[in-house]
Amino acid sequence: MDFGLTEQQRMLRQTVRDFATHEIEPAAATIDEREEFPWEIVRKASELGLLGLTIPEAYGGSGMDFTSEIVMVEEICRASAAVGAICLAHLSLAIHPLYEKASEEQRQRFIPPCARGEKLACFALTETEAGSDPAALRTTATPKNNGYLLNGTKIFITNGAEAEVVVVFATVDPSLGYRGINEFVVERGTAGLSVGKREQKLGIRGSSTVELIFEDCWIPDSNLIGERGRGFRQALEAIDASRMAVAAQAVGIAQAALDAALKYAKGRRQFGQAIAEFQGLQWMLADMATQIDAARLLTYRVAWLKDQGYPFLKEAAMAKVFAAEASREVTNKALQIHGGYGYTKEYPLERYLRDAKITEIYEGTSEMQRMTIARRLLAEG
Repeated sequence: MDFGLTEQQRMLRQTVRDFATHEIEPAAATIDEREEFPWEIVRKASELGLLGLTIPEAYGGSGMDFTSEIVMVEEICRASAAVGAICLAHLSLAIHPLYEKASEEQRQRFIPPCARGEKLACFALTETEAGSDPAALRTTATPKNNGYLLNGTKIFITNGAEAEVVVVFATVDPSLGYRGINEFVVERGTAGLSVGKREQKLGIRGSSTVELIFEDCWIPDSNLIGERGRGFRQALEAIDASRMAVAAQAVGIAQAALDAALKYAKGRRQFGQAIAEFQGLQWMLADMATQIDAARLLTYRVAWLKDQGYPFLKEAAMAKVFAAEASREVTNKALQIHGGYGYTKEYPLERYLRDAKITEIYEGTSEMQRMTIARRLLAEG
């Protein structure tokens, strides 16, 4: 098992790092403060091929692997977790899983404009009573006129306000439980689809998080993705794969916080010396670096497993729960090192801390990850 990057991956990392440093980082605080969707940055990311990174070139993508995706997400999130959330929700959660399950006709119809970044995509699964328990969703898909009428409301949908391609899950019969759930694509402009409440969030404030409302929203049979009755499994597979991207997001946030803490500790002087000279603070920095490195290695392992075609469910859960909690702890310590300045908006530490928290919640809470890990351990034992 080799976690060394290939020459192509190293070039990608440098390209994304330059893009993040020069284009994203200078705007990150403003994006957060104004809660503005960063259209110009997203456009430039699409020009670099980042929004279709893992999609084959024949469908408008860059044809790279999942390890490359992890590299991309980490580097973007070092500059702005909000921009990272937009990219991973579009690519990791929506269009790559869509590509894997779609028919050839559907791939040709839906994937190229998304892979080229001409259209954004979102993944609409969560409902008020169906968060950690997606089998409980109540959005319905009623067969009608060689298609389906969708009715229901989805919540907490990242990119929902901007997406032109909506991957949505609905049941043909709630009494069937998870066996009644199907996956569909709804395009922006379809009658009956509207955007509802926009959430005011603690972190990742530049990415939209909204309700999507379906009211007698008719779509043709050709917009059904995969096998009938397999939507629940397809949703879980998409989430399982996207967890490694969230782990990478957590690593990127934590790395940004450590970089800031190191710079500040070397420059800040108290009691006649740089605070970096105090052993207590050095141990904090050492612990932070160790946590980040462990989280990064766990995340790279998941990407390697997926690239090799091996099962990765347990490992993805391990990477996500560890990286998310490490990110929250590292950003908190970095803020502490900055003292009172860390508590102000003059420095980005308070933003890092706010952004880190979401990684413990979306794509499955830390509690749900521990349940997944425990179940796999017991099954293997």
